[in-house]
Amino acid sequence: MSVKIHNLKPIVAAMLLTVTFSLPLQAENADEGGFPPDMLGALKQAEPAEAKRLADEIALRWDQSGSPAMDLLLRRGQDAVARGDLDAAIGHLTALTDHAPDFAEGWHLRASALFQKEQFGPAMHDLEIALHLNPNNFRALYGLGVILEQLEKPKLAVEAYELALAIYPHYDDAKKAMERLSAQALGRTL
Repeated sequence: MSVKIHNLKPIVAAMLLTVTFSLPLQAENADEGGFPPDMLGALKQAEPAEAKRLADEIALRWDQSGSPAMDLLLRRGQDAVARGDLDAAIGHLTALTDHAPDFAEGWHLRASALFQKEQFGPAMHDLEIALHLNPNNFRALYGLGVILEQLEKPKLAVEAYELALAIYPHYDDAKKAMERLSAQALGRTL
């Protein structure tokens, strides 16, 4: 599939620069997502099994908006995605982002649903907002890489995966994506 989006490279490059420059500040200073910033440091240093546990705990905390009503919309969106009802998921998640525009995970999950509907432009827009709100979201960075691969932008995809791995070095999906892209690049040079 070949998808053409005008001005993609400057937009994505600007997004990646914003995320890159935000990472150290966010990791050192903030209590992002309601957990101690040293959890992100521990994630970088942990052995694979412990890293997986920490990543899961961080992700669970990112899923908590602080509002029972907003958490319900997120769960409804997650459930709809899980059962493949993407239109319902996007509806719930749009309500969530409308009512809680500062809740990064709502934007991230809606980007995932939009991606599954092959609405890459809107998905990238939502990821931009999610990463602005939470530059440490390794799952959103991975999602950005996946979209960039679909758009046949492997160099930019690698940058997104590298950013995800800088936060979570044992992120298996990102490591596999890097291996896949490396194998493709080697295949081209032979």
